[in-house]
Amino acid sequence: MLDVAGMPGELERVEHELTEAVQASGPFLTEVAGHLIYAGGKRARPALAIASAGTGKAVIEPAAREVILGGVAVELVQVGSLCHDDVMDEATTRRGVETVNAKWGNLQAILAGDFLLARASEIAASLGVEVAGLLAKTIGVLAEGQTDELQSTYDADRSEDAYLRSISGKTASLFATSCRIGAITGGLGEQEEDALTEYGQGFGMAFQIVDDVLDVIATDEQLGKPAGHDLLEGVYTLPVLRSMAADPGGELRTLLGGPLEAAGWARARDLVRTSGAVEQSLAVAAEHVTTARTALEQVGPGPSTTALAESADRLLAGVQEIAAG
Repeated sequence: MLDVAGMPGELERVEHELTEAVQASGPFLTEVAGHLIYAGGKRARPALAIASAGTGKAVIEPAAREVILGGVAVELVQVGSLCHDDVMDEATTRRGVETVNAKWGNLQAILAGDFLLARASEIAASLGVEVAGLLAKTIGVLAEGQTDELQSTYDADRSEDAYLRSISGKTASLFATSCRIGAITGGLGEQEEDALTEYGQGFGMAFQIVDDVLDVIATDEQLGKPAGHDLLEGVYTLPVLRSMAADPGGELRTLLGGPLEAAGWARARDLVRTSGAVEQSLAVAAEHVTTARTALEQVGPGPSTTALAESADRLLAGVQEIAAG
């Protein structure tokens, strides 16, 4: 994800610490809590923390262990929240494997998520009051964002502002926190902390919009999870909202507002794809990428800073290629 020297080795350190963090007193909880950890992932949030800690430095140096642990803490929150999300969504696959709830049941998935959040909090506490408070606040914001989304399920009148508030809480906040924790544990100044937080927020907003576009246009294989899931669950994201706004009394609005059968689901996806809403949504994502890149102007130059800027650009490139195809 981040093309910066030494990052693969740093992420190996993250994997080691993640494995240590999910060790419970008994083998069953260790297996369940570690299920999605062992399934792998891009480790985008730890990578952002590590890169943020290295901004402004002319030479890439190994990250301090505090930086690695900061990245581990945010990844544990991410995976813990996925365990909970999959229960709410009744999801069956995640990262190419069975979800925890599909394999062991909802109760075990909830407890595994709780365990991972507890481990994240324990690690954050070891890094100081500021990091602990920041992560605790972020967990609350994540819950608020997810609650906002649940309250708007099957709401064809959901506003674009409500959508943006929800993804700011449930997704962008953890990206912003990843960058800020990296800056704090990396010993950067307040100006850099604020700038990198803004970068993470902009990156996270773009990341979620891109993910929501992919849910409409990509295949199961491209996503590593069922495509079109949001429409089935009644979660109307930016491309869907833009498509309805372009034709307020049109066919898409008549289809939405309740559960969809297979034919209606396929038709709804086709309507969104051909409405121009995908291109409009990607333009909104591009605006957030611009915000993220602009924030980096307040951070000193160096390989890590360049990598963060290029990562924001690449975020859009792949999905634009899929959309064009």
